[in-house]
Amino acid sequence: MRQIHLRAFVAFAVSFALLVAAGPVFAQQRKASKDKSKEAIESLSFEGARSEVYKEIDGAKLKAHLFYPASYEEGQKLPAIVFFFGGGWRSGTPVQFEQHCRYLAARGMIAITADYRVSSRHGVKADACVADAKSAVRWMRNSAERLGIDADRIVAGGGSAGGHLAACTGVVEGLEPSGEDMKISSQPNAMALFNPALVLAPIEGQSVNEKKLVSIKERTGVEPKEISPYHQLAVGAPPAIIFHGEADKTVPFETAKVFADKMKENGDRCELMAYPEQGHGFFNYRLGKSKENFRRTVQALDEFLVSLGYLDSEQSDAAKKILK
Repeated sequence: MRQIHLRAFVAFAVSFALLVAAGPVFAQQRKASKDKSKEAIESLSFEGARSEVYKEIDGAKLKAHLFYPASYEEGQKLPAIVFFFGGGWRSGTPVQFEQHCRYLAARGMIAITADYRVSSRHGVKADACVADAKSAVRWMRNSAERLGIDADRIVAGGGSAGGHLAACTGVVEGLEPSGEDMKISSQPNAMALFNPALVLAPIEGQSVNEKKLVSIKERTGVEPKEISPYHQLAVGAPPAIIFHGEADKTVPFETAKVFADKMKENGDRCELMAYPEQGHGFFNYRLGKSKENFRRTVQALDEFLVSLGYLDSEQSDAAKKILK
């Protein structure tokens, strides 16, 4: 039975990179910013957040939007998390994780939602997206003293393609941006992955559509195994939590399961949170709609961060309000 399931999920996983045209466009993003042009995203700002350019490349100014706890004082060193939006490496905006950032800032972290280059705005492939994600983590660590970040408590998070990027910062060797100080690590201390794409190449012994493999290489710019988190897993990976809907038809649940299983086999911590009957993007904060899945996943993330010592166990009233 497992052999059959593996064949099915590998076929689906390898086709992930073809999803761009069909990649999800989240309701909140449509409402918050109909203009997805490069200029519009570069000028994007959030009430109460501090925005800084973390990287300039090929005419693009990539911003990190930082949400600080209301009680933050200069000189503090707080744990921090950076989120990367989904959109199949083609589209998407930092708006996706705004509410996650507001919640975690209310809980005592510095929470960041970051822009990165995508094909629709910058004409890049997925390897450039990974390089930007690594730049963002390195920028956080390199600027830790100025930003008030504890450089030893940095979390990388994201959804779908953004979850893929966060996983790549944690476990993929190489694909580093050029011109940066490689002495400063781009690896986070933990990962928070929402329906992430984790298997982008065949698993040994499983059949695969060769035409789709060619397409993945064309869209990623590298050999699939080089950019596939599952294939790059090694002992010592940062602790991770994965949120995945069991009914996800875009990034099948089984891909998250084999990734989590492999991490555990390596002796590393990985919590897979399974959500029956939930599809792709189920965790998003949706304006005017039920926030139950947002609430459930954020609370589980909260517990994970508490267990790492990144958050206190007591929720603030402001944090509770965001979950209502």
